[in-house]
Amino acid sequence: MAFQPSRRHLLMGAVSLAAAQAVSGSALAAPRRSAPATPLRWLDGHKPARLEGTTFGVPWPRGALRPNQAFSIRDGSGRATPAQSWPIAYWPDGSLKWSAHAVTSDAALDGLTLAPGASPAPAKAVKVADQGQQIVVTVGDLEWRVPKSGDALVSGATRGGRPVVGKLSLVALSQDKPELEAGGAVKSSRYGVRIRQAVVEQSGPVRGVIKLDGVHTDGTREWLPVSVRLYFYAGSDAVRIVHSFIFDGDPKTDFIRGLGAVAETPMADESYNRHIRFAGEDEGVWGEAVRTLTGLRTRANPAAAVRQAQIEGRAVAFADLPDILKNDGLQWVPEWGDFSFSQLSPDGFTLRKRTSEGHAWIDSNAGKRSRGLAYVGGASGGVALGLKDFWQRAPVALDIRNAHTDTAQLTAWMWSPEAPAMDLRPYRSANGMDTTAEELVGLDITYEDYEAGWDDAHGIARTSELTLWALDATPSHADFSAMAEQIADPARLTVEPARLHMAGVFGEWSLPNASTPIRAALEGRLRHLLDHYLQEVDQRRWYGFWSYGDVMHTYDPDRHMWRYDVGGYAWDNSELSTDLWLWTSYLRTGRADVFKLAEAMTRHTGEVDVYHLGRFKGFGTRHGVQHWSDSSKQPRVSNVAYRRIYYFLTADERVGDLMRELNESDYALQNVDISRKLPPAPGRAVPEGQVVSGFGTSWGAFISAWLTEWERTGDRRWRDRIVNGMTTIGGMKRRWFAGEAPFDLATGRYQGQGDYVAVSHLNAVFGVAEMNAELLDLLDVPSYRRAWLEYCRYYNAPDNDIAGLLGEAPKGRSLTEAHSRLTAYAANKEGDAALAQRAWSEFLGKDPTKLQALLGARSTTVGGVDVLRPIQEDAQVSTNDAAQWSLAAIENLALIGDSLEEAAARLGYRP
Repeated sequence: MAFQPSRRHLLMGAVSLAAAQAVSGSALAAPRRSAPATPLRWLDGHKPARLEGTTFGVPWPRGALRPNQAFSIRDGSGRATPAQSWPIAYWPDGSLKWSAHAVTSDAALDGLTLAPGASPAPAKAVKVADQGQQIVVTVGDLEWRVPKSGDALVSGATRGGRPVVGKLSLVALSQDKPELEAGGAVKSSRYGVRIRQAVVEQSGPVRGVIKLDGVHTDGTREWLPVSVRLYFYAGSDAVRIVHSFIFDGDPKTDFIRGLGAVAETPMADESYNRHIRFAGEDEGVWGEAVRTLTGLRTRANPAAAVRQAQIEGRAVAFADLPDILKNDGLQWVPEWGDFSFSQLSPDGFTLRKRTSEGHAWIDSNAGKRSRGLAYVGGASGGVALGLKDFWQRAPVALDIRNAHTDTAQLTAWMWSPEAPAMDLRPYRSANGMDTTAEELVGLDITYEDYEAGWDDAHGIARTSELTLWALDATPSHADFSAMAEQIADPARLTVEPARLHMAGVFGEWSLPNASTPIRAALEGRLRHLLDHYLQEVDQRRWYGFWSYGDVMHTYDPDRHMWRYDVGGYAWDNSELSTDLWLWTSYLRTGRADVFKLAEAMTRHTGEVDVYHLGRFKGFGTRHGVQHWSDSSKQPRVSNVAYRRIYYFLTADERVGDLMRELNESDYALQNVDISRKLPPAPGRAVPEGQVVSGFGTSWGAFISAWLTEWERTGDRRWRDRIVNGMTTIGGMKRRWFAGEAPFDLATGRYQGQGDYVAVSHLNAVFGVAEMNAELLDLLDVPSYRRAWLEYCRYYNAPDNDIAGLLGEAPKGRSLTEAHSRLTAYAANKEGDAALAQRAWSEFLGKDPTKLQALLGARSTTVGGVDVLRPIQEDAQVSTNDAAQWSLAAIENLALIGDSLEEAAARLGYRP
């Protein structure tokens, strides 16, 4: 049966068409190109053993499809699988740029193809009904009740009218000191959740989405704002939970001891028919009953078939028990009601259990890295709850309580209360650094831009992903293991890199090509850098609740360590576009491991490194020992350019929220003077309503938010704001070489003549080169095009050439390799073969021996007493260089790749 759109879907279609017309300024013309049938592939290269539904994005060539295009997904035999599709971005002419698609478990197949067409309705469709005080979501015989306010995310769920899930709620534990000191006392508090708003964002038939916003409260204090999305898929027993919170406490007195999601389930089966499951290492499963029937003395030991049934989680009949147990003997077999599965480090978990509160815990088992899933229930059903990135986010835990009573509780602890309390205080004191002059001396020594009071965690956030299953039976070990795999490594559909490239999205990049020796060497270096950082994440243990997803900035070969404790050399915090390097690398290679590292980085850098409320809202923090410790708060870190690729590939609503909240981050320049420690420069004194804004590190970040919002909504005010900036930069005397100017917040226009020269090596290395490549493909602003091409041609130019343009050879020009991609861009757009050779010379260098050493570099083993444990080391790698060299290589190959072999021959490079 063809999908029959609801009134809401018809309204969405009308909104989509209106948005597309707003982009183009008129009704959408007929598509000029045919839309390609698009083969889909599983990110990991094989169909999943289990699928609870998934969502993915696909780009389309400009002019190929109308914005309200319907789609069909078919398997290799031509059978259509249920799918739900919607637009998430438009081209300037109003045609569809990106579509999002949700599929059910029926799509766990190979040979899937996406094309325009009709989609069948799912057999167990998602239905979302607003019933006033609550929202009811129905998936087959499973009904979820979501209150619009109160102390629960879900008030309950039933299967065929039988309760299977009780309340799903949140809990936060805090204390007023980090630890108990001798002779002291610690005051602790427990907070539940208060939901203030519930919004239905999608209502089926394949996917339903509800967004809940609220705070944590103990009835007196309200803090820790929380936003939760619940995702329901047709045919699935599960609800995916995306949980985000903001830390808005005082780091000196508010120490989070625990942060969790608690699911209740009724326990009606006999205690010997109640079961516990935990995911262990790899595919391993630990399973026991609340009251075990195995291991008893001979007279009491049930038959092998009975014991096997209990091990497998199948119902055991009372009549099949030995007489001694049936004759009141069962009461002497202990009931185990509480279980604690704790992963306090990325390298080890422990499992304990006890009969009930007030009694001792006993050790049960232990291991290394768990996939993070637990189950409690009976043979007739129960709940499973899991946490993605479980061991990577340690300290975490899964706790089961009261499994021997009428109601059990299963808690997924995003921060385990068994660990030390979360300590967000500054890692250092001023140490006499009381003046700006002293701070600048400190900066010169440790690379840390310290300023008292600016190393504040107030306003940072974190997102966690959980899944809750409402099951009608205890899962088999095999099924439970497949569920754990979906928690740890969710199945994703995507398209081939060549298909992404064909759509013409995300600027200038090309597919790998190792057809000549120099190309093979460049591709080898690109692979080595990716492999190196993937390896470093694990061998350096770059894990933890606040840190997983980030990488370090600079290596210390003397210690065989990264400079984790040296000022601005520690956590990278997106410095010089690490995120963009990883995402561009994924686009061209399709590597699953690169996607997962980039995804973790997007989750981290968009949440932890950025302020979401308070005086720094909208800005991110420069690289440092703590993610929030450096006093340099800038939009170059909160840059949407680092999030948008993930958003369009996945249609992830949380990242969509994060991008949208930055639409007006330019106003934050009123609160933070980025240049406050620098000597006075032309144009820095501005009237009210204006701010000083750099073209690259500030405006370059703002335009990424505005472009994305224009693409997503068709709202022309964001397009016009971009054009105002482009036009006024293009009209200045020194154009891009002015570097910065007064910026009018009301209009988005730069002010003044720009008749000065202010060059910074950082202006073009925080995503603006890539954003300009997209903008100049979408918007025709001739004066700005000339200004950018001029900057691209002359930034790396010989002193005499740039002095001829500006009257002087300005200081501040460095990062020659990185800026070679600007030279290449000008060479490509102006068809200048000589300039292309200059670009390759800037990138490859002038010494073939040094180039050979760079391209042939590999890791070496360091062991023995020099290190804590044996490591693979490449002591020459730094993250700035890795990111910028890789981006330059990728873009140069795309822009001027046809002249690479000539450049290598001129250099005398012989691999």
